[in-house]
Parts: sequence; structure tokens; C-alpha cells
Amino acid sequence: MNYTELQLTVSPDYTDILMAELAVLGFESFVETDEGLNAYILEPDFDETALQAVIDKYAGQTAIAYQINSLEKKNWNEEWERNYQPIEVQGQILVRASFHESKPDFRYDIVINPKMSFGTGHHETTAMMLEHQLSVDAAGKTVLDVGSGTGILAILAALQGAERVVAFDIEEWAVENARENTALNQCSGIDVFQGTIHEVNPDERFDIVLANINRNVLLDDIPAYVRLMKPEGTLLVSGFYEQDAADIEAKGRAEGLIKTGQLSQNNWVSIKFDKRTHGL
Repeated sequence: MNYTELQLTVSPDYTDILMAELAVLGFESFVETDEGLNAYILEPDFDETALQAVIDKYAGQTAIAYQINSLEKKNWNEEWERNYQPIEVQGQILVRASFHESKPDFRYDIVINPKMSFGTGHHETTAMMLEHQLSVDAAGKTVLDVGSGTGILAILAALQGAERVVAFDIEEWAVENARENTALNQCSGIDVFQGTIHEVNPDERFDIVLANINRNVLLDDIPAYVRLMKPEGTLLVSGFYEQDAADIEAKGRAEGLIKTGQLSQNNWVSIKFDKRTHGL
């Protein structure tokens, strides 16, 4: 059976939002591109009227253009594999799909089959979060992955030797994908659930909190992250632009955090915070 390929030209700010919207329409897989996003669905399941409704919903917020192609199934598989190339982070992490060969030279070999989920490591925000994780000793620690997507950050934490890893996402399909990926990496002990920060056990405390989301969610939820952190805990955040970094830093500072690191790539930013111990 043939597939329909949707090629979206859109700002990176909207790729994860549109992935969620298109998943509801039945699109099965996504590939982030330099122009935006490619999405794939079986031809009989494609509804152009429903697609146009989604485009119209966001057209007033950002420029969106799209093109529709028909792909034979064999060509669809080749296209997906051609677009999804392995990535390397700091010479220590290899992120690949299950159809790529492993490389023994890397300390961490992470297999991610993304399906509909955000977080393959290709986006700057995910790559920076992975890089920041390399600077944090997770061995024997407890880790919370907020808005986990494919589960890639939780998987790295588990491979680093974390004692307990909890991950959650608001989307059901992301939770399913994260569970599949944790199994692929033999990290099935990771606790993945569907929900928000408010469904995390309020009595539990974490050494490390990972949150790769967006500016508005971070500004709203950083206080909740801090409440769940141990006295000397670490918070890693990303998903926002350089112009928003001052607001994120100010929010962290107001909650008793100190900035101990920052990375930037193509106007995207990731910040490392540590929790102050005095007065806590």
C-alpha cells in the first residue's frame, strides 16, 4: 500500500505542535528537516480537508507551506532511512535508528525509532540537553524527564547508571514510543507514564530534572520542578531561544537556583541550574 508524504515548510517553533496535530489525523511517522517537517500516512487514511483545517488553525501565527507526494511503500522506507541519519554528541554519544549499525567507539549507543515523537537528537535543543547530561553524574541518582517525547534523555540517564528514572509526556503516542525505545535500549526499568508535572508523586524527590519543552511551560512549571528536586539537585532545561534565556534564568533565580552552565546552537539555548542548599 502506498504512503502519502506531507512536506511542511514551517518555523522550528511549530514542528512539535504540528506533529501532535498530525498524529491525531493518523500520520504515522515524522522526519524533521531543515525546512520544517515531513509527515507520512497511508494513502487511504489521508484527509486533505482535515489537513487544511490544521494548517488554517496555525496560519495566523506562523508562515506554513506544504506539498503532498505519493510514495510507494518501498520508496517510503528508503526515504525515511535516508532522512534519518545517526548523530554524534561530543564524541561520546551515538544516536541512531535500529537499522543503523552500532559503533563501539562511542561510550553511549542509543537506539531511537521516533515514529511520531519529538526527540531524536537532531534538533539543537535535544542535542544540547544530551551534551549537558554528559557533565552531570547520574550514577546512582534519581532522574525526572519532563515531556519525554521519544524517551531519549531518560534513556541516556539510565545508561549513565541512574538508580531510578521517571519520564512522562502529555501525549499517549509519545508515551508508547518512549516505552518502545526504552525496551530497545534494554532500559525497561524506566517508569514512563502519560500526564503532566502535577501527576508526579509530590512526595518524591529527584537529584536531576530534565525539561526540554518550551519557554511558556518552563516559566509556569519551574517552581514545580524545584519542589521535586533534592537540596543539591540539578535542573537542565532547553526548548527556548536566546532572547528568552534571561527570563528563564530570572525564573530559576527566583526559585533559588543558580545558573552553572549554558549552551547555544543556532539561536537555541540550554541552561544548567543547580539548587542552592542554604535556607532549604
